[in-house]
Amino acid sequence: MSADLQIILTAGLVATACGLLGPFLVLRRVALMGDAVSHAVLPGIVAVFLLFQTRAPVPVVIGAAAFAIVCVLAIDAIKSTGLVKADAAIGLVFPALFSLGVLGITKYASNIHLDLDSTIYGEIAFTPFRQTTIFGVDIASSVLTMGIVSLVNLALVIALWKELKVTTFDADFSRTIGVSPTLLSRLLLVATAITAVTAFESVGAILVVTMLIVPAAAAYLLTDRLTVLVALTVTIGWISAVAGHATAIQLDASIAGAMGMIATLCFVLALFAAPKYGLLSRAWRQQARRRRITLPTAGDASRS
Repeated sequence: MSADLQIILTAGLVATACGLLGPFLVLRRVALMGDAVSHAVLPGIVAVFLLFQTRAPVPVVIGAAAFAIVCVLAIDAIKSTGLVKADAAIGLVFPALFSLGVLGITKYASNIHLDLDSTIYGEIAFTPFRQTTIFGVDIASSVLTMGIVSLVNLALVIALWKELKVTTFDADFSRTIGVSPTLLSRLLLVATAITAVTAFESVGAILVVTMLIVPAAAAYLLTDRLTVLVALTVTIGWISAVAGHATAIQLDASIAGAMGMIATLCFVLALFAAPKYGLLSRAWRQQARRRRITLPTAGDASRS
């Protein structure tokens, strides 16, 4: 398997894993959860080093995942009080955890180089260098890992589709039929945290945040059906992966950056050209409405 194909597969599988959860984050107005997690994992990295004196990727990812889960549960707990909105809850929790990590580094590890780029904020161009042998075939470890995460997220979404749908669109009604919106929200956020932390090492934090938010936001402008929304989100993610890689090769630029820009371009196209919610279609409908209002008035004036 070529290095380019392994990079594209890794990015596409990250897009799949994130795209299965991203629409629910956008609809629930907690789209910045991925960004919050990317900052909140710092104390987990520091704690693993202080307790076990290691910077190996596996224990670091475990420590980061633990604090990522703490982050999302704390955000959801604060939001569920009803006293603070979701965006404010995110803004309260992740700076506190990030500050805790900074204090841990300056107090206990100021003389130690914690290479966050190599341990958690990875680079997708390096994925072909980390190989795993499966049935005698060498494959990038990130392809295997993100493939498993994508399958788990797919199984989760399929198994809880009705519950996720009802708690996303009408939390009050879900309570009357015995479905706990709090439980579903926390389960979704924990899945998001685990997905994000698992993908960080493979592709980097920025690309994970991009794949969680941008394709879902673009798809949101294109459809009113949840099933189509999820499918479009995954599709836009794969388009961003393939086209972004080709663009990066052509320009000799950052692969993750190119993928992020293609995803943003998809959103901009949807923003302007979406058939129902795009700016151009809205402007056309407003102009047509003005014409309908103006024409009878002009006709009345001519008769008089």
